[in-house]
Amino acid sequence: MKTRLLVLFACIGLAVASAKGYKVSLYQPVMLGATQLAPGDYKVEVVGDKAVVSNGRVDAQVPVKVETAPSKFRDTTTKLNMDGGKARLAEISIGGTNTKLVFE
Repeated sequence: MKTRLLVLFACIGLAVASAKGYKVSLYQPVMLGATQLAPGDYKVEVVGDKAVVSNGRVDAQVPVKVETAPSKFRDTTTKLNMDGGKARLAEISIGGTNTKLVFE
């Protein structure tokens, strides 16, 4: 029984450790999926083909495509698209890496 519990906790730990986390700051209200995100600092975790964006109060989970650029991004930047008068988060380029998160 103890062995099974240890294996279970080890698997859970590996699953949590495999999620990649990034920090991003938003300077205006944006839509991400069906969720309205207010300006502020957010943590973005990529788990499989989903991105979980949270700041402690708001939690949004949306499909994401992770792309690799040929060179590293100098700064973390966001790309917004206007949709019906509202800004929609389209992608995040992660500063110091060559990782770009593209939201569908």
